[in-house]
Amino acid sequence: MPDIDTEKDNSFTLEPQRFILPISATPERLDKVLGQLLPEHSRSRMQTWVTQGHVLVNDQQVKIRHIVYPGDVIQVWVQTAPEDLAFEADDVAFTVLAENPAWLVINKPVGLVTHPGAGNWRNTLLNGLLFRYPEQRHVPRAGIVHRLDKDTSGILVVARTETAQTHFVRQLQDRSMGRRYQALVHGVLTGEGKIEAPIGRDARVPVRMSCEHSIAPKSALTHYQVVRQGYSAEGEAVTELACRLETGRTHQIRVHVASLGHPLLGDSLYGGKLSEQAPRQMLHARELSFIDPISQQQRVFEAPLADDYIACQESIEWNQRPS
Repeated sequence: MPDIDTEKDNSFTLEPQRFILPISATPERLDKVLGQLLPEHSRSRMQTWVTQGHVLVNDQQVKIRHIVYPGDVIQVWVQTAPEDLAFEADDVAFTVLAENPAWLVINKPVGLVTHPGAGNWRNTLLNGLLFRYPEQRHVPRAGIVHRLDKDTSGILVVARTETAQTHFVRQLQDRSMGRRYQALVHGVLTGEGKIEAPIGRDARVPVRMSCEHSIAPKSALTHYQVVRQGYSAEGEAVTELACRLETGRTHQIRVHVASLGHPLLGDSLYGGKLSEQAPRQMLHARELSFIDPISQQQRVFEAPLADDYIACQESIEWNQRPS
């Protein structure tokens, strides 16, 4: 929408952002116009602001489907989501690998939940972000863009502004964000391949995801390449894989490798065996690449392996040394 006169206050205060629609504007629904004026916020979030009275047209409260016209004055009081304000700051240990004004690249340790939820409302990565970076309170979900399971170690990106968060979400949607993992699985796999199987909530076991007995499955694609093969201390075949995600479904790699009959070592939820050497699922988010929202240049980062993953590697008798 061209040439809109604006008076903006980008802080989260009582002052509204004010827009005057130009004479050249086409009559359109309010929620669609807001999506053009404030692309850094989600449409659903702004619809909530309209219904709660935080958006006025010509000083009047209106409905979402209200049609706005040239010359109309729109005032928007930007709101931080109540669920975001409810989270508390906790002193949680995590490593920041790199940062700039738009993002933080973090190495998440094993055992740390990414986001508060049922059974884990405190001491998550989100709580730790609020403690170390209090300004993250003004970004939805404290800037978290994608998650890692509690017992998966490794790299993820956190947005420091809502604009950057929208930028990263779009990269995930168009599959331009690169995510590479390292995994230890049961059995013998050779060469390379891809697993293209939809994933949804398991209809029989709610805590699991499934490719076969799923509710509302969504497309999922995982590429894998064998790194090396060997035998565990118990004499069982083990394969180390490099995996690349094109989609980001819940438990995607765990479900996909299990669907081949090669679950992750230590992943008891999907058929893997727990052991002294594999006390949790042996999965590590190794590499992350994305387009920087500020420079528009590609950035690539790598997280070192977790100590228990290295210990598990060292307990295996490998047929060949890694390249």
